Amino acid sequence: MNLNGKTVVITGAAGGIGKGLAERFSNEGAIVVCADIDEDGAHRVAAAIGGHALRCDVSDEANVKDLIDTVEDNIRPIDLFCANAGILTLGGLEVPDEDWDRIWKINVMSHVWTARHLVPRMLERGGGYIMTTASAAGLLNQPGAAPYGVTKHAAVGFAEWLSLTYGHKGLRVSVLCPQAVRSEMTRGHEASVASIDGMLEPEHVAQACVEAIETEQFLILPHPQVLDYMRHKSADYERWLGGMRKLNQKFVEGS
Repeated sequence: MNLNGKTVVITGAAGGIGKGLAERFSNEGAIVVCADIDEDGAHRVAAAIGGHALRCDVSDEANVKDLIDTVEDNIRPIDLFCANAGILTLGGLEVPDEDWDRIWKINVMSHVWTARHLVPRMLERGGGYIMTTASAAGLLNQPGAAPYGVTKHAAVGFAEWLSLTYGHKGLRVSVLCPQAVRSEMTRGHEASVASIDGMLEPEHVAQACVEAIETEQFLILPHPQVLDYMRHKSADYERWLGGMRKLNQKFVEGS
């Protein structure tokens, strides 16, 4: 997809990866709608790029539906929806159920709700594009953060399902799986296991996304090392798990 003249919605657009996507996509000629629970932040980004801003709490299906309806009815049909909003929850077995419920809604169900209310419209028009921001944790897991690793795996799985179910009907799907990217989410976690291969700036991630969208590539890996890790995992699962145990001991247990 060439982004010039396309209508793009980006959730979580007030900062981090979302802000980087908004700025870069606008430079490519896209009409950008910045959506975020931080409405003031969304307006600041939109004002800087000449785009639109809407408030959206992606943990609520009604909010997601309203966002899609508002853009489709009052701005333009959506060509590309970037389901980018997400949260990080650290911890393991001790994480309370309410925290699991919240991250599940934001990191997984928001993608389901987006597809539920947008994909039928796109298919009626002959196709469309959805880009999901997941994480390398969705391919490799995340020591010290069970809710994050689990929900990002689910986000990748749902993106795969969308592609295999609707790809032949014109729906294009990409899933973004970076390691550490400089944002509010990663502030204070600069020495985490996700930063082993360096912390990228949002602008670098946005460039990788533009290139992948142009070629309609499913898997977007701004950290190219992730592909090697995936190959190691599939080639020898037991050895890979052993290596991940060592990373857990080093970065989480401190031993």
